[in-house]
Amino acid sequence: MNLIFEKSRTGRGCSILPKSDVPMYSLDDKITRKTELHLPQVAEVDISRHYTQLIKRTHGLNNGFYPLGSCTMKYNPKVNEEIASLPAFKKIHPLQPAHSVQGCMEVIANAEKYLCEISGMDSMTFQPAAGAHGELTGILIIKAYHEARGDFKRTKIIVPDAAHGTNPASATMGNFTTVSVPSNAEGCVDIEKLRELVGDDTAGLMLTNPNTVGIFDKNILEITKIIHDAGGLNYYDGANLNAVMGVVRPGDMGFDVVHMNLHKTFSTPHGGGGPGSGPVGCKKFLASFMPVYHVVERDGSYDFDMPAQTIGSVKAFYGNFLVVVKALTYILNIGAEGILEASQNAVLNANYMRALLSKTYDIAFDGICMHEFVISLEGLKKKTGVSALDVAKMLLDRGIHPPTMYFPLIVHEALMFEPTETESKETLDEAVDLLLSIYEAAQNNEEQFHQAPLHTPVRRLDEVGAARNLVLRYQF
Repeated sequence: MNLIFEKSRTGRGCSILPKSDVPMYSLDDKITRKTELHLPQVAEVDISRHYTQLIKRTHGLNNGFYPLGSCTMKYNPKVNEEIASLPAFKKIHPLQPAHSVQGCMEVIANAEKYLCEISGMDSMTFQPAAGAHGELTGILIIKAYHEARGDFKRTKIIVPDAAHGTNPASATMGNFTTVSVPSNAEGCVDIEKLRELVGDDTAGLMLTNPNTVGIFDKNILEITKIIHDAGGLNYYDGANLNAVMGVVRPGDMGFDVVHMNLHKTFSTPHGGGGPGSGPVGCKKFLASFMPVYHVVERDGSYDFDMPAQTIGSVKAFYGNFLVVVKALTYILNIGAEGILEASQNAVLNANYMRALLSKTYDIAFDGICMHEFVISLEGLKKKTGVSALDVAKMLLDRGIHPPTMYFPLIVHEALMFEPTETESKETLDEAVDLLLSIYEAAQNNEEQFHQAPLHTPVRRLDEVGAARNLVLRYQF
């Protein structure tokens, strides 16, 4: 398939912008570009056909089952888009005075109220643009807290070995040293190793619970107490909050700071449908360190507050506001009972699928999981030569998006499945039957698996070559 630039022909085009109704203004020559702006010159029908072809080559929730694991809620209700498209939300400007956007500020205030209730926090900022951005914001808050107390010796952040890769990256961005704590045989934090690692140089712990292998750590209260007793703070990576929201709250587990992925847990698009939003919540004693532009209610109206010891601004203005509108729409639409039901169904679907597959596949950590589970194809690969990558590619031929591959790193030949709360029993049964048939086929058709996918628009790619020889833009 040709790029849109390759379809370009000089002089071809279409009128898609209305005639300007304001006087033309010419910029100073010093700030104008000296080379021609490269835009494709194509007719309207070419544009329409191009993007329709792209749609056909893309696998999304509208195409079929999408069990990609970890931080990827796939459900984006259309009503969210309708509400976010209302002119009173869509046509505001970030420089408008507060009195002219009271309704929008009320949206932020209500979203803060509900998300604080769900997470067990006391204050919330919506500036961070995504989960990893939220992590960095939380780390900077923890850093500011220790430095405000004159405690500059706390230079280490403890991170489990099964953590999301952004956790150690965020800690490093905050100028901390990352200390890895290993998992035990059950896939949870090794408590004794944790005790050995903490000390007066411990600034905090970054933890996801349920963790990356889909297990709720039964020692979570002891874990957070160990950190607190050492003088550190606990940071909750909320990527997997959809497994426990409405059931338990991070704030009640002993966490001081939390980020949530609105673009996952609360049904707003991300990735190609973005942008994202990773609001950060904290306990009351940390509220004075939060980023600027905190919405508060005074005398019946809303205003912007400047936290006394703020870490400053982590993004322009107030965050991705329309994402907050979509998340609030979802929360109000399903209510407290729906929040609970969503997490319960996510756990139910994952355990249903895990139980059926466990009769054939090796489950990395058997027993009750939360919203996701990990299987290991290490045994299958040794026996047949068929790897996790091969199975993932074969799934593409069968119309299913592959699960997360080779993550977490502590599981060899890992495939991580997250069926989500919105899939029906019929869909899960079909997916399980397909996976069982793939396992059986792998016993005698190793070469076919190595060639998969056979029926997709693009065959198997040279992923190593692509990673080492990046081509990120079109060369004119």
